Amino acid sequence: MPSQWARGMCKRCYQYSPHTVSTRAAGWARRMPRTPPWWEDFAAHLAIHRNVFYGADALAHTARLVIDTDSTCPPSLLAEARRTRPLLYQLMADFFHAHHLIDAPADVQSQRAASRRERRIEAVPIPLRPAVRAFAQTLVARRENAERLGLRPNQFKTIEIRLDTVRDLALHATARGHRTWASLTTDDLEAFLARNPARRASWLTGLHQFFAHAHRTGAVLNNPAASLDAPQQRGFRGATLTLDEQRILYRRWNGPDEMHPQEAFIGLAALLHAATTTELRLLTLDDLTPARRAVRFPGRSVDLALDAATWNALTGCLDHRARLGTDNPHVLVTRLTRTTRAPAGAAHIRDSLAPVGLLPRILRSTRLLTLTDELDIKQLTAALGMSYAGVAHYA
Repeated sequence: MPSQWARGMCKRCYQYSPHTVSTRAAGWARRMPRTPPWWEDFAAHLAIHRNVFYGADALAHTARLVIDTDSTCPPSLLAEARRTRPLLYQLMADFFHAHHLIDAPADVQSQRAASRRERRIEAVPIPLRPAVRAFAQTLVARRENAERLGLRPNQFKTIEIRLDTVRDLALHATARGHRTWASLTTDDLEAFLARNPARRASWLTGLHQFFAHAHRTGAVLNNPAASLDAPQQRGFRGATLTLDEQRILYRRWNGPDEMHPQEAFIGLAALLHAATTTELRLLTLDDLTPARRAVRFPGRSVDLALDAATWNALTGCLDHRARLGTDNPHVLVTRLTRTTRAPAGAAHIRDSLAPVGLLPRILRSTRLLTLTDELDIKQLTAALGMSYAGVAHYA
């Protein structure tokens, strides 16, 4: 005779059958004063994209939210869920966005970048802070203008690096007794740069931009960074792969070996088409042109016709994505992003190549270095749809 625990588990398994969510949906529909027009679609969404236990629980909380607010309006329900049921908010938001019941979500990456910029600005001593805030606003405005013109904008990370430099200089200047930017001299900047000679070039780029802006806006009368430079050896000096190493990788990703389909696509896209981690993360189904076997990586200006090996690897990724049954619009979907619309993290792109012990940037650098040896740099930028600045480093 089964134990009491076993009888309880059997009863629970029977109670939560695959039809539990639809059954619960029908029961809650009778209890709500008004059944939302999206209720059946929401139940089907939970049944497909959530564990049956979690789906039934989420359905119950959503029904209680409708009853408590006496509303079926998606924006109103989301506002109340954000305030009283934060765990339910993201699930409902993903469903409403996927079914076009509310406007497209705000750019989460932009919001997070704004928060990171604000933390850096707040770390600047108060007397020096207004000029830094104005500088940050100018950098963001330049990025937005470049996006509108179809140019290649600065990444959020680049803006944050510039603010890091100015923040550190502000702390350094305050420690030396300065209370205004106008009191800084070239000697003060040289003392700051001497703290880390290896980063002189990176820091000096930020200082040139900041003091040029400060001079234009009247924060300083003279530009103390104008006469400073950072001599550097030209040309790329990072790690690359030999031709034999490239052949071994190509055979692995285009051979019969069993592996995760995303490894093959990430590896071939970086090795043959110089794809960056960001381009791979943000690639969506809308960027694909199956009729021509072409893809346009985010940020590039042309469609790239894929070779047979890369297209087969991409097809494997799409098949894997279909098996996950996700509404996420991105090509590379993970276990964590399967039930959302967010892109995969940069760590996932790196970890996908862990079996071969390489980083995507090494594969990309190898490809760009090879192409710059064979093609004129203007031909290369036109062929790949990249900016001149992005390729010139490898020439």
